[in-house]
Amino acid sequence: MKRNTSCVLLPVAIVLVLWGSAMAQLDTAFYSQTCPKVEEIVREEMVRIISAAPSLAGPLLRLHFHDCFVRGCDASVLLDSTAGKPAERDAKPNKSLRGFGSVERVKAKLEAACPGTVSCADVLALMARDAVVLAKGPTWQVALGRRDGVASSATEASDELPPSFGDVPLLSKIFASKGLDLKDLVVLSGAHTLGTAHCPSYADRLYGSTGNGGVVDPSLDSEYAEKLRMKCKSVDDWSMLSEMDPGSYKTFDTSYYRHVAKRRGLFRSDAALLTDDTTRDYVQRVATGMFDDAFFRDFAQSMAKMGNVSVLTGVEGEIRSKCYVVNRTT
Repeated sequence: MKRNTSCVLLPVAIVLVLWGSAMAQLDTAFYSQTCPKVEEIVREEMVRIISAAPSLAGPLLRLHFHDCFVRGCDASVLLDSTAGKPAERDAKPNKSLRGFGSVERVKAKLEAACPGTVSCADVLALMARDAVVLAKGPTWQVALGRRDGVASSATEASDELPPSFGDVPLLSKIFASKGLDLKDLVVLSGAHTLGTAHCPSYADRLYGSTGNGGVVDPSLDSEYAEKLRMKCKSVDDWSMLSEMDPGSYKTFDTSYYRHVAKRRGLFRSDAALLTDDTTRDYVQRVATGMFDDAFFRDFAQSMAKMGNVSVLTGVEGEIRSKCYVVNRTT
């Protein structure tokens, strides 16, 4: 069944104009005079980080994604909560985020080389790209020049992040509000080839909404569901992690789509990709294993596009000295 997309055409048009404006202000050579070795510094530190902990590739990619979907790519996801003002990182959808220490580690290297120059937002974008590359995925040019936001809201994060239980109409509406289309949705879902997830993010598919042994989600392969139930004992079990792409969760590849095509996607949002003509066709095409190069190109393009969502540039925002706190004003 085809979706009626007329209701989102105007917001998409507005966002695309803003996105084009942002693109005009970002530049791959932005730090060529002020911090010419920025990408080299980030890459060298990322090699050390991923070599020591390969499982961090997924979380570092996820940090960039969760940042860009709330207030744009402004590193607001990195800010600590303050008295009476819970920040994005403490919102329920972000409770399982990891990699904050690695970001601070890279930022410290850049501050030592180029004090007060490189934004935390740019650090996140570069680290996400390098995490994918080091996990044997594609590369892409990262346009730079983002500035850091000075506000962060847990409420906004809860309201604006694409939920793991979302269906295609809901997810496509959220993506459209960021200037991203249905192809970006199915392509960026491929990031689930990296990383793990805690039980509560998918347990309702195994036990029903009441958590008392209800009917298993019929969109989930029954054999796979039984394997998940052996690990995930209840909807409140935070002790266990499940691989989002079983067998290759540390490697960026196309096996995620093969799992989804077999009704073995971990989240409801994964399963939902089979309910829409456009997203289902893409899943089934990539799942054949004959279009890996095409997916890599698509992913690189969608990541570059997402990395330019509602960025701050020029004199907007600031360049934080430490990514977890805004600069002190005198």
